Amino acid sequence: MGLSGNLARRFLTTEITPLLALVGFLLGVFAVLVTPREEEPQINVTFANVFIAFPGASPAEVESLIAGPAEQVLAEIEGIKHVYSSSMPGMAVLTVQFRVGEDRTAAIVRLYNKIYLHSDWLPRNLGAAQPVIKPKGIDDVPIVTATLWSEDPGIGGYELGISLTHRLHILHRIWLGFGFGPRTTGEATESIPEQVMHDGHPLGF
Repeated sequence: MGLSGNLARRFLTTEITPLLALVGFLLGVFAVLVTPREEEPQINVTFANVFIAFPGASPAEVESLIAGPAEQVLAEIEGIKHVYSSSMPGMAVLTVQFRVGEDRTAAIVRLYNKIYLHSDWLPRNLGAAQPVIKPKGIDDVPIVTATLWSEDPGIGGYELGISLTHRLHILHRIWLGFGFGPRTTGEATESIPEQVMHDGHPLGF
């Protein structure tokens, strides 16, 4: 019968099989009773955007003088999972993501301490500005992202984003909005509840 057959025959004829089944059942009931349950689980996900202005610098200069050193400094923070950077003319934007479950207040304090205690890596003599830190959380993740553009060369993405943000802020339960982009393209992001979709508010310009 082989090994599997002999093992099955022993379990069929031994008196311990019902006892093992009962123990497994009781362990399952115990696991169901002690496992914490929430209707809306609160997941602690902390991240932050760090904006560092470097007026007059090209994207390559921003990457080599600002974004690169900043990534190395921020990656040393305890509890950091990922550090992303984006270099653009005159500005470096870094996104710092902490591990899930990290205490939000303690994580933000560590971020502030790291930046201001190691601010000597910024080329202040070349015009780099003080870093601006914008802490974010799981509630700041946008549910609607609108990409804006204009055929009018006099109106850029920044102007369109600001206009859309002002229009959406008059609605109820709008949590966050920002306009961003060069003169030829732009993006505005809003956290909008389902109510907005059904209120019939026009978003025309």
